[in-house]
Amino acid sequence: MAEQQPKLHAWQGVSFTSITINDHFWRPRLEVLRQTTLPDCLSKCEETGRIDNFAKAGGLMEGHYEGKYYNDSDVYKVLEGIAYALMPRRDAALEAEADRIIGLISAAQEADGYLSAYFTLENPQGKWTDMEKHEMYNGGHLIEAAVAYYEATGKRGLLEVACRLADHYDEVFGPGKRHWVEGHQEIELALVKLYRVTQSERYWKLALWLLEERGHGHGAGAIWDNPEWGPAYCQDDVPVREIRQVTGHAVRAMYLYTAMADIVHASGDSAYAEALHRVWAHTVERNMYVTGGIGPSRHNEGFTSDYDLPNETAYCETCAAIAMVFWNHRMNLTFGDGKYADVVEREMYNGALSGISLSGDKYFYVNPLASQGGHHRVPWFETSCCPTNLARFLPSLGQYVYAATEEGLAVNQYLNSEAELVLGSGLGVRLKQSTEYPWDGRIELEVNPASSAGFSIRLRVPEWCRSYRLAAGGVSISGAGALTDQGYLVLNRHWSPGDKVVLELDMPVNLVRANPEVEADRGRVAVQRGPVVYCLEQTDHPGLSYDACSIPAGAKFRVEHLPELLGGVTVLQSRDEAGRPLRFIPYYAWDNRESGFMQVWIREQEERGLYSC
Repeated sequence: MAEQQPKLHAWQGVSFTSITINDHFWRPRLEVLRQTTLPDCLSKCEETGRIDNFAKAGGLMEGHYEGKYYNDSDVYKVLEGIAYALMPRRDAALEAEADRIIGLISAAQEADGYLSAYFTLENPQGKWTDMEKHEMYNGGHLIEAAVAYYEATGKRGLLEVACRLADHYDEVFGPGKRHWVEGHQEIELALVKLYRVTQSERYWKLALWLLEERGHGHGAGAIWDNPEWGPAYCQDDVPVREIRQVTGHAVRAMYLYTAMADIVHASGDSAYAEALHRVWAHTVERNMYVTGGIGPSRHNEGFTSDYDLPNETAYCETCAAIAMVFWNHRMNLTFGDGKYADVVEREMYNGALSGISLSGDKYFYVNPLASQGGHHRVPWFETSCCPTNLARFLPSLGQYVYAATEEGLAVNQYLNSEAELVLGSGLGVRLKQSTEYPWDGRIELEVNPASSAGFSIRLRVPEWCRSYRLAAGGVSISGAGALTDQGYLVLNRHWSPGDKVVLELDMPVNLVRANPEVEADRGRVAVQRGPVVYCLEQTDHPGLSYDACSIPAGAKFRVEHLPELLGGVTVLQSRDEAGRPLRFIPYYAWDNRESGFMQVWIREQEERGLYSC
């Protein structure tokens, strides 16, 4: 039986420049990022020679290249993060430092547009000989930074560098030119971003060509020569439209799927749609942790076999969680289904957020779901893709909140925010969202169209939510008054300035059980409330040892918000089978206090059932 052709929606994303976040949960984190994380990452890039490499390549100072050949990308990611951080409030000192670094990058660009400090300084004859050397990966991050910096500041300097680099790629590679399979995907999605800001179609067409190069035996370099990895490691084993299951390196795979969704969205061609739906189901249903983490294996920083989801040895790279956001956001825009925004939410509050300390200057590369006390965040890594990815991901959260649909708008994420949207009809709409999410499920939306008009508002009902209440204009809505479609409540109404919608999502404590195929979690439960996954940490249980308790049948939980604990968290209080008190804290907040064990999956007593309170 032929697979049903997925319906394309082509919703439009809402730029981070149109969103102001004033959320009690996220705003303090964004302030820490501005005041600590971005300066910290800049300092580390300076100390490790990442920034000086550009000055050396540009002939502005003497010396050899320092560090890994892909270190250029960390500087680009920090610049992208600065761009997002500058949007809500310009910071003259931060912007001046960004401009200084952009000047060094511009100086390092060669006359033909080529830009990779490592090859310019150390191996000019080796350009474009080893597809694993991240030449286009670096370039992709430069392009993303350039687009963000232009959108935030209006300055074109870095954008012009990016265009010259992309033009160089287009001159060297493409139909009738040289073959190329980039070992670490990134350039493909970046070229689509460049197309959207320049409207030059050859950029997305080059991205399409790069995707089509995969799976045809063109790959050459260290990956392909390694018998333990081979082409599947970088998703070069089959043509992309024939992909059926997730393989290899987790971050590379997610960047690939992101680009495939981008191409479907940009071109309107559904050729990749079936492959995307197949691989999404395979990834989320068989290879994703309850935290949203993906990639269980340290050996390949990626995937092994279905349902292989160990807890203590889980790799779950922070970058992979962030890349899951990129992919699922594009899937949501392309196919209009709330289940993709559900995954974005799971990563936001769990798999990605766990990667950074509350202080903003220590990081996880690896995010296990259990630890006997030896796993800790550190200030930096030799390969520091995760800190710099967090530095650009967190300040960009605004772009995941809303989408413009064919009939109106969609609310995908719930956080205190104000937005300026333009619907497909050209009507301007100001939205004000008020909520204490993720600790409370009440969301109030104030709708202010430029003039009274009819359009639809979609409100996502998260996959964890079993019951809710909805009211518009003070009147409770049920039945035909609010249609449900692909995970959304759909309000088709005539809206006037000042109209209000109130959605109340019930937030019981749920005991989550894994698929029985997951051997590591048999006989165990995870605790979740709303979008937040919880864990036990030893510092709250000084008399308890690792894996020494179980949750009894009929367990009850007391929900308590503690504003002084861990930056302000809602904790869950319960008791184990022996009557000892248990305190569950959000998984994202672990390892911010004294060292000790941590567990997400807790043994469950024999009697089964789903308990909520």
